[in-house]
Amino acid sequence: MKPWGIFLLLLCLQAFTDAVIGQSQTCPADENASRCDEWEGEFFPGIDKIKYEGPSSKNPLSFKWYNAEEEILGKKMKDWFRFSVAFWHTFRGTGADPFGAPTKYWPWEDGTNSLQMAKRRMRANFEFINKLGVDWWCFHDRDIAPDGETLEKANANLDEVGKKKVLWGTAQLFMHPRYMHGAATSSELGVYAYAAAQVKKAMEVTHHLGGENYVFWGGREGYQSLLNTDMERELNHLARFFEAAVAYKKKIGFNGTLLIEPKPQEPTKHQYDWDAATTANFLRKYGLIGEFKLNIECNHATLSGHSCHHELETARINGLLGNIDANTGDPQVGWDTDQFLVDIQEATMIMLSVIRNGGIAPGGFNFDAKLRRESTDVEDLFIAHIIGMDTMARGLRNAAKLIEDGTLSELVRKRYQSFDTEIGAQIEAGKADFDFLEKKAKEWGEPKVASAKQELAEMILQSVL
Repeated sequence: MKPWGIFLLLLCLQAFTDAVIGQSQTCPADENASRCDEWEGEFFPGIDKIKYEGPSSKNPLSFKWYNAEEEILGKKMKDWFRFSVAFWHTFRGTGADPFGAPTKYWPWEDGTNSLQMAKRRMRANFEFINKLGVDWWCFHDRDIAPDGETLEKANANLDEVGKKKVLWGTAQLFMHPRYMHGAATSSELGVYAYAAAQVKKAMEVTHHLGGENYVFWGGREGYQSLLNTDMERELNHLARFFEAAVAYKKKIGFNGTLLIEPKPQEPTKHQYDWDAATTANFLRKYGLIGEFKLNIECNHATLSGHSCHHELETARINGLLGNIDANTGDPQVGWDTDQFLVDIQEATMIMLSVIRNGGIAPGGFNFDAKLRRESTDVEDLFIAHIIGMDTMARGLRNAAKLIEDGTLSELVRKRYQSFDTEIGAQIEAGKADFDFLEKKAKEWGEPKVASAKQELAEMILQSVL
């Protein structure tokens, strides 16, 4: 290579190093990285606490619509949402995909999955949520602390890292090869027992951290083929697993809500908790309906062929709405992309359900969402959460307008007004049998059917967006 070529190559390498490591790097990923274990500086220098500046602000590191202390329909915004940061996406997401290597190299990372590195990430997490103005975070056990050669070692690692209150915790029962056939639905008894031990510890840590919920997401609880699957036996085992979880929750005095997170497929071809209705039926069948609620993820809703609003309403009318994973998928992509929700109309529909539910405490809105592969700046972590929080805040404001205006509610009331009669009341009370109804049908003749006014309803919705 020519001398000038070598010079240009060195310049390019330096530029890449500056981009990846950062000249203002606070926690150098080099041979001195071990010093960072005791380091008390900022992980996000130059980024102050995010403030509300209003819709006219052009500052990307500010809230335009989310004003934590502002009251909407008698409740502060922060209490409607109870926002939470997902540790696994925010601090363990690398940008890798099936076709490409990681693209994110945060300046505090040293390239290891050591216990020391886990503690450093946790400090970065707490600085992040404090600057973002969020009170809660959520975790998978194996994301915040490294696994161990034995269960005892893995448990000890978890004890070392967990130190601050969480919205909810969960056990990662899908990544390790032992869980390739499932965890609670595995065909191997030893795996079932190991999964129980892992959940036991994760629940203890969640309880110790003041967690208000505990989530079960069964990514491997399903099947690839029914030819080699005893579905009935697996479902029975899953129910026994949940029964044991309820018993242990009560044994240790954990008063948090147990949540199941429905998803139709991925990574399995078919998961047993396909959607909210399927999960509700499972809970009723096994007598668990009073012990669990649902964590509805919007991207999972669309994968199951529903809207997020549909899943929230299904959970709500069954008394099962417990938490929301606020994210979305791409309509052109058929998998779980976990993007930040930025659709204002969808956010408005979501908040209509939340308001009708009276809120979702002790649950909240967890940002189970990740930066796009191509977004690699540290500030992008803040910008993504800011737009997610602002979108939901706009949804809340819009939903409040709809409710206070009353036009949409009146449209719905009028559509069903034929049941607001004496005979309608008899039907809804279960006191009108077929003989009685046949008599009325003959008496009334051909019924008149009114317009549903769908386009008018859509116009009313658009008026507040």
